[in-house]
Amino acid sequence: MTYRVGVDIGGSFTDFAVLDERDHSIRTLKVLSRPDQPGAEVLKGLGLLAERDGIDPRDISYFTHGTTVGINTVIQRKGIRLALLATRNFEDVLELARLKIPQIHNLYSRRPTPLISRDRVFSVDERSDRDGKVLLPVDRDSVVAALAQAQALGCEGIVVSFLHSYRNGANELAAKAILAELAPDMPVFCSSEIWPIIREYERTVTAVISGYVQPKVAHYLTSFENALTGLGVPVPPRITKSNGGVMGAAQAKAECVQMILSGTASGVIGAGFVAKASLLPKILSLDIGGTSADVAVIIDGQAEYGTGEVIGDFQIHIPSVSVTSIGQGGGSIAWVDDLGVLKVGPESAGSLPGPACYNRGGTRATITDAFVACGLVGHSELGYSAIHVDVARSNEVVGELADKLGMSIHDTAENIIRIAVSGMYADVSALVSRFGIDPREFHFLAFGGAGPMMAAFLARELNMRGVVVPPTPGVLSALGGLIADLKNDFIRTIYRDLDRDIENDLREAFGELDARGLAWLRDEQQFTGEHRISYSADVRYRGQSFEIETTLDPAWIAAGDVSAMCEAFHCQHERLFGHADRTATLQVINLRLVVAGRTPKPLMVEIARGDGSPPAAGTIQAYMDGEVRSMPVYQRKGMLAGQSFAGPAVVMQDDCTTCVLPGMRVDVDSFGNLVITSSDA
Repeated sequence: MTYRVGVDIGGSFTDFAVLDERDHSIRTLKVLSRPDQPGAEVLKGLGLLAERDGIDPRDISYFTHGTTVGINTVIQRKGIRLALLATRNFEDVLELARLKIPQIHNLYSRRPTPLISRDRVFSVDERSDRDGKVLLPVDRDSVVAALAQAQALGCEGIVVSFLHSYRNGANELAAKAILAELAPDMPVFCSSEIWPIIREYERTVTAVISGYVQPKVAHYLTSFENALTGLGVPVPPRITKSNGGVMGAAQAKAECVQMILSGTASGVIGAGFVAKASLLPKILSLDIGGTSADVAVIIDGQAEYGTGEVIGDFQIHIPSVSVTSIGQGGGSIAWVDDLGVLKVGPESAGSLPGPACYNRGGTRATITDAFVACGLVGHSELGYSAIHVDVARSNEVVGELADKLGMSIHDTAENIIRIAVSGMYADVSALVSRFGIDPREFHFLAFGGAGPMMAAFLARELNMRGVVVPPTPGVLSALGGLIADLKNDFIRTIYRDLDRDIENDLREAFGELDARGLAWLRDEQQFTGEHRISYSADVRYRGQSFEIETTLDPAWIAAGDVSAMCEAFHCQHERLFGHADRTATLQVINLRLVVAGRTPKPLMVEIARGDGSPPAAGTIQAYMDGEVRSMPVYQRKGMLAGQSFAGPAVVMQDDCTTCVLPGMRVDVDSFGNLVITSSDA
């Protein structure tokens, strides 16, 4: 008897999904996270699984883990104090960025403050040309001087990003060697080692984000590994990656940027699995935890992938599930600024102290407290009985804001919810525009501890088709990590015209990437099962500034069929921009390869059928849409396929609370999903 375990550790709760390898059934659990003592939540969760379900840690055959530690560190700007070493005369790389404002239609929009301020960027005398030839070796004295200045400013780590290091990282490695000699305890992060892509800013900001979170992530993962070893778990953990796959913990510590979207990618993979099994063709996944809300596009069960995903205020230029992360979660703190304006986030109460209603020392109102003060949450325990909701504490902290604003507690609480939804609306609208989709054709698939609580409010504003709440929404990210394939990305910059002269070079380059991918899968990850390899290239018309990733058929590469590759790009360009120039010269900038080893998947089982409405567990008085309303409360457990009921209503279950608004109805589908739509639909 063996089990595969997926664990997702968020800012507030830690979620467990356990796959029994005998019958592919799933068990779930939720406990409070312990950022003050990493690994303690794993000990507690596995202990409860042993007590409740008889799962012995020694019977665990596979262990995956997704975490939001990295992304939350960036969103809340709580990483280490970094310095940057740059090629002389290129010190303003982070300040200049791409000279774009975040919101082009907002005259008051401001570019974010870099994670490394200009006074902590230092010059190094060195130079390589665009082909990687070293024109000027690293000047030792300039590195020594930069280190001294960085230490004087209290820097805890150094990022090294030199011009053209994507072609040849020798000068970066030389500078790193000097720094290691002079300051062996100072962590150093080279852009050429982290993700060697063309374009100075993109490569630099990716390296900065990786270095910014690395010590916190590495400390966390080490504690996590120690906790598993102490419990007798016989297998090393796998860590979920930003690209929706998994990797070993050692790689995760060294390549933190690859797991910056670890928890969010896991949720998208889980949402895609549920959507495909439930025959839901167009989905926007909505994962709201304690600190952030994450949204992704899923069509026919497949998530959209790309580079340049936004993490807090910054883009990160690695292959990843296309997720928009918003600094609004159930634990986001509401506050009144110096001008008397009510604001929400991005600071979060996390799990310690957590929202005031958790009664664990929280003293400031959060989004969750607002829902409690409105009477929508607090009618049952939360997080598999981990939390006993203190309604009086929520009213107290929301009341403090109400006094400052001269409003009632109910109105203040509802305005906190409206502000949070408004912030989410703006970012989701940008995502919708980016992919050219019509939200009226899409459902939200809501999960995370706060997703079902807030989804209906946001769906109403976006005029979406509806909301789908899966059977165990609070632990879907853990399920996603559990079913994610072993996966890694490889890239090589070639910067050549896409013509007949490139045929042999393409075969040779992809052959090298093939060898690296299989070596990673077989040797480093010790995987012997079924695998797949996919190929693509970043292609553009000559003269364009940016590329489109174009999928390549392996047969084209083997046959040197450049014409087919060109046509694939033209079709992709036409799909995205409405036109193509088949007479223009094309350039291929990067070659990409993705290798993935397939992992076992659980079974989605249809539930028993019924009719009519499920029995209400009671009736509550709650404040919604500007007035106190009487509404039924339902228990999720025991609902049958085919049953339905109207809003307003509240649905309670072990891992979350679902809010249904007036004018909406809920239908229970064959797999136990709650499908929330407009009553007029």
